[in-house]
Order: sequence, then C-alpha cells, then structure tokens
Amino acid sequence: MPNMSFGDLLRRWRTVRRRSQLDLALDADISTRHLSCVETGRAKPSREMVVRLAEALQIPLRERNALLLAAGYAPLYRHSGLDAPELEAARCAVEFLMAQLEPNPVLVVDRYWNTLRMNAGAKRVLALFPGCDSGTPHNGPRLVFDPQGLRPFIENWEVVAAHIIRRLQREAADNPSDETLKRFLDELLGYPGVPSRWRMLDLDGTPPPFLTINYRWKNSTLRLFSTLTTLGTPLDVALQELRIESFFSADEGTRTVLNRLADLASEQSQLETV
Repeated sequence: MPNMSFGDLLRRWRTVRRRSQLDLALDADISTRHLSCVETGRAKPSREMVVRLAEALQIPLRERNALLLAAGYAPLYRHSGLDAPELEAARCAVEFLMAQLEPNPVLVVDRYWNTLRMNAGAKRVLALFPGCDSGTPHNGPRLVFDPQGLRPFIENWEVVAAHIIRRLQREAADNPSDETLKRFLDELLGYPGVPSRWRMLDLDGTPPPFLTINYRWKNSTLRLFSTLTTLGTPLDVALQELRIESFFSADEGTRTVLNRLADLASEQSQLETV
C-alpha cells in the first residue's frame, strides 16, 4: 500500500500469513526482539534481511520489490515483458507447450487473467461464439461475466462465475497490497445479474471433483475443464505471475468437435496454399 512503512507492510503480511513474530523470527533466523524493533520502526533492516523475511513469508516478487522500496532500497526483481530477449528460453518453452497441446485451447495469462498468448485451438473455439473472437485483448473472467461476451453461451454460468469470484477472492486475500486485483474483483461483482451474496467468501457445500464449463453451441454442449501451469523457479515478476491455462475435453463429444475444428482449419490452410 502507498505510504505504508516497511514495518507496517511486514506486519500486514505476517498477519495475512497467520504467522506470529516468534514463527517468523525462527524461519528468518533472527531474534524476536530485533524483528519487533523492525516492525515498529526502531531498527532499519538490511537489504539482505528484507529479502530473507520476504522469503520466509513467501511474498510474491512484485510485493518483495515494494518491501525493498519501503525499506529504502532499490527493487531487486525485474519485471520484463514476455517478448523481452532475456526471456527467450521461457518464451520458447511456453510456445512449445501451447503447440503440443493442440487441438486443445491454451491461454497464457498474466496476474489479472489478461491473455498474453493463445494457441490456434483457443482461437478456433472463441470463433464459435459471435463477438468473442475479435482482435482486442481478451480477459477470461470479463468474457465470462460480460452479457456481450461468453456469458450467454455458458449453460452453467452461475456455477462457473461463482467459482471465478471465489478464486479471485482468495487471490486478493493472499495479496492484500494489490489494489488492482481488488478493483478487478469489484468490477466483476458489478456486472448485471451477479448475486450480492457472492461478495462473501462461501466455503459451504461439497464441490465436484473438477468444474467443467459447458458451452452451448448449435444443438450440442461443449464441456471443457482447465489446468493451470506455472514456471517452477521464476526470478522475474512477469514470469512468476504468468499462468498457462489449458482446456481439455470432459467428454467424447467435445473431443470430437475440437479434433474436427482442427481438421477443417488444416484443410482450409491447404486450399489457401494451392
């Protein structure tokens, strides 16, 4: 948060992670007395100690930079775009994974679920639904909530939308300093037809093994579920926040449609090259 001291930020993160001063002091290998002095501003932490405390609290890289700034130090972790030359190896790995998962749809998204990349399978599926295959940047949750987006085509919209809200509520709770994430959550809750009860995190009920998104298309239903992949050892803010969302068929009928769409696209491409 702007204008918060390092001690205030640290105490806030410790509260969010539900760690006592003793727990954090033991994990960071410092005395509880010194930690108390750091939190109250009576002692200034070294740059190394800031990093050590952030590591012990498993604070994301973006927020570690904010902690360093609050303590009077320059940010340590860079924030590169996916197209940056220094990220070539990671970019090639992502593109390889996207290609290997064809004809399944794959999206590469950032921290706020903005689409950075999509494979041909994703483009083919979006093209099935009018207004959803435009060249403008996509945002998955917005497309689901927008009455002019995918919402009219999702048979189990309320179940899917409630799941997205709960996921974003957990992300916001885990990242208390991220005002952008909170505004994004409020934006989704402000769409028409969103029940007010969704503003409260609901942990009741027994969830299914996994959630499918059921798209109404022509006279059939396409059922897809997704997996999320992240990089294992990122030291760049963008790479840590990058997620690869891959969609898979939940039944044989959907698998047949995805394969057929890929075949038709291949046939069309061959005709255009003749």
